[in-house]
Amino acid sequence: MRHNLQVRDYADDIHLFVRFQPALPESEDREKIVDALLIELNGQGHPPRCYWDKRRLLHARLNTLPPESLGLRVMNWLDQLLQLELREKTITEVDSLLMDSNQSVGGTEIALWQGDITTLKTDAIVNAANDQLLGCFTPLHNCIDNVIHSAAGAQLRDDCNIIMNKQGFPEPTGIAKITRAYNLPAKFVLHTVGPIVGGKVTERNRNDLASAYISCLELCREIDPIRSVAFCCISTGVFGYPADEAAKTALDTVSGWLKNNQGSLDLVVFNVFTDMDRSIYDSLLKGS
Repeated sequence: MRHNLQVRDYADDIHLFVRFQPALPESEDREKIVDALLIELNGQGHPPRCYWDKRRLLHARLNTLPPESLGLRVMNWLDQLLQLELREKTITEVDSLLMDSNQSVGGTEIALWQGDITTLKTDAIVNAANDQLLGCFTPLHNCIDNVIHSAAGAQLRDDCNIIMNKQGFPEPTGIAKITRAYNLPAKFVLHTVGPIVGGKVTERNRNDLASAYISCLELCREIDPIRSVAFCCISTGVFGYPADEAAKTALDTVSGWLKNNQGSLDLVVFNVFTDMDRSIYDSLLKGS
């Protein structure tokens, strides 16, 4: 019989509750680090002269690497680069979202925020994963799975690989797993598989999408340090779920869970990236 792993089944294997301490940058010269990484991963060759072309090439190469590909020295270089890049980003603090919130459910504040989820300093962010849970292997693909894995670092793929090897079968739709967030400002990443919609949304699609949100919320409740969580728009985009229907299911599901689990969280953020998604959520929240 197949058994979906619980947190207790894999937490020690991925050191879930050990604070991540990245290697401190030995140099402020990002280009020097990128050059070293490209030589290590691609051989000597003739890398592009422009820094951003080099960084793009490195990004693409890292996307394609299988788990457990980087040794400690190379992993440290990558962490140094990602930490330098993190310093240059505008980070949105959870306290500012709490202040901006004008709606609450069951004592939990609800916030709508538009932007790059990898710049949110919440306790946890949600990644819309595929059923392999290893991230997107398509070079430079703009899906949220790729964006999160690329900003977090190679350890995210390694942890997911440990979990999936232990589980022994692909992640079912509507279930979630958790890892540390590594080089992200968040503390944890919740990886969940939403339904793929190829036509009209079915009742099963709705139930599976609701299950993905609930699975993430249940993980948050289980893990004491998590008091805030940011949800991406699960199953929309390449997964084909219509944005308006997905948003309604997301809001209804999360609101229902919060009413039944009062005090479990301080803040839930609905993170949107496009103006269209913001408009949809704005309308639904004002109408609730």
